[in-house]
Amino acid sequence: MKKIGILFGQERSFPEAFVKRVNELGGKDFKAEYVNISKIYQAEPLDYAVIIDRISQDVPFYRAALKNAAITGTAVINNPFWWSADEKFFNNALAVKLGIPVPKTALIPSHARPDDTTENSFSNLAFPFDWEHIFEYTGFPAYMKPFDGGGWKEVYKLNTKEEFFDKHSQTHQHVMMLQEEIEFDEYFRCYCIGGKYVRIMQYEPRNPFHLRYAVDQKVSSEELLQTIHDYVIKLNQYLGYDFNTVEFAVRDGIPYAIDFCNPAPDAEVSSVGQENFDWVVDTSAKYAIERAKAQINGQDNLTWGEYVKSAIAGKPLSAKGTPAKTVEVKAKTAQPKTVQAKTDTTAKPKTAAKNTTPDKKAKPAAAGKTAAKKK
Repeated sequence: MKKIGILFGQERSFPEAFVKRVNELGGKDFKAEYVNISKIYQAEPLDYAVIIDRISQDVPFYRAALKNAAITGTAVINNPFWWSADEKFFNNALAVKLGIPVPKTALIPSHARPDDTTENSFSNLAFPFDWEHIFEYTGFPAYMKPFDGGGWKEVYKLNTKEEFFDKHSQTHQHVMMLQEEIEFDEYFRCYCIGGKYVRIMQYEPRNPFHLRYAVDQKVSSEELLQTIHDYVIKLNQYLGYDFNTVEFAVRDGIPYAIDFCNPAPDAEVSSVGQENFDWVVDTSAKYAIERAKAQINGQDNLTWGEYVKSAIAGKPLSAKGTPAKTVEVKAKTAQPKTVQAKTDTTAKPKTAAKNTTPDKKAKPAAAGKTAAKKK
């Protein structure tokens, strides 16, 4: 019998439901349980064919333990090596190379020097930085956020360059990025499991957590949903995430990928709603069993994205993605459905940014990590 473990923190509803569902489906061949760690020795296995990781992004000990488990043959979901290396600014750069629209985004150096550095450590950094060109590029309003952050921490909406400098002076050693605001007509959040199973959900990022999926709006077109579906597949296949979410703000019919670096996305029933919760539980359980069937002790069983594979092979990035099998569309105006995936439906974003100068002071963004605003 192969064991499937789930490693988690404060959440409860998803881990409990996941274990129950795997054990319902697994029969005599697969058993799910909560991961139990009492000791970790180098190059010794944890005795799990598959581990679903929901917490190592916040606990470095778990991250090291999962890498050790992976090198002994455990299929860790998500790949702990890639998640350790990934960050949001790189995600945006990759999306641009793949032809997927994203908000215009600039990398901003930390206001305070890192520990154990001096002015000489920054010999290659221009002073002053080319702020005026950056502000022209992103426009205002804009969002400032950590380049590798998460959990809606240290995210600010800025209306003027004066607000930018004031807030940036308070970010200490955080490397930030400044991102164009997308005034959106529609907004979607999409689960992607296994790089092939997609559920598109209408979403309102400004609502309280428990109401963000309570959207009563007609989807503008099936073509838009198909494009979003293809973008979700392409991003996750190139990044190599087994369990991720992607958010899209739709402006003038063009879906802009806002956030797609979420290897432990929210799956609590109290926030995502019962119907979405049931889909995530059932799909992740089936996928975990699928990975357990393919797992072979003593060899690498991780998912490596097309970006890494292309780099190793010395091949250039291709904007062509591999179409997936199904797309689940969740909206109050339509029942979940299956849509035949198409290839290469890449839309090109418009480049104009809206410049305004409101007199409000900078404050944490109500929409959390998104750089989007409802029209």
